[in-house]
Amino acid sequence: MAIPPVVFTALANKIAKTTAKKAAASIMEEREDSSVKYFDDILNKGVRGGQLPARSQASREWYRDQASKVRNVNERGLLRSGGDRLQSRPLVGNMYLFTYDAKHKDTLPYFDKFPLVFPYKKVKGGFMGINLHYLPLNFRAQLMDALYSTATNEKYDESTRLKLNYQILNGAAKFRYFKPCVKHYLTSQLKSRFFYIYPSEWDVALFMPLERFQGARKSKVFADSRKIIKG
Repeated sequence: MAIPPVVFTALANKIAKTTAKKAAASIMEEREDSSVKYFDDILNKGVRGGQLPARSQASREWYRDQASKVRNVNERGLLRSGGDRLQSRPLVGNMYLFTYDAKHKDTLPYFDKFPLVFPYKKVKGGFMGINLHYLPLNFRAQLMDALYSTATNEKYDESTRLKLNYQILNGAAKFRYFKPCVKHYLTSQLKSRFFYIYPSEWDVALFMPLERFQGARKSKVFADSRKIIKG
């Protein structure tokens, strides 16, 4: 018995839609899986070119410039491909990315859903940290340059951390950009594990377009941060 044309057409359309969905999902998965490679690609390119991460002002600026050219980084892809970078508990002085859902988001003017944070103090139910996403790029660079002076060593490997606390940050003019970055993060509101950023990658993460502000455009966030810094 022949298949009526209308049935054949409907079946063909259904197959085409299913194929298109699978193709789109495959493309998205490839993009997500490749997101973590941005770090590796930039680092490898720099090392081959003689740019040792964090060792000099010139190398810091080179890595920041390369990171600023990256577009459309997928945060889910970073977390999915994190492997042994993913940690359950943050350590003071390390840099992390993670997914966060603010507890009082209905009353907050805005918050960052994907913070880039140096934790500096454990507190009941969570931790305090400085989220560098709250600064425009030029201020991020200046604060990061100052923070390097607190590094525990100059190896810039997994043994390297920042020696941070509020007294240190509030006690020197060179850290003046930190104030709008101070945030209280609750463990109960974490929506992912912590994606560890190696010290050799700090300047790459610093300038990557990873901020995910909810409730306001980043231009508004940066304008408010400038006001806080000015006092």
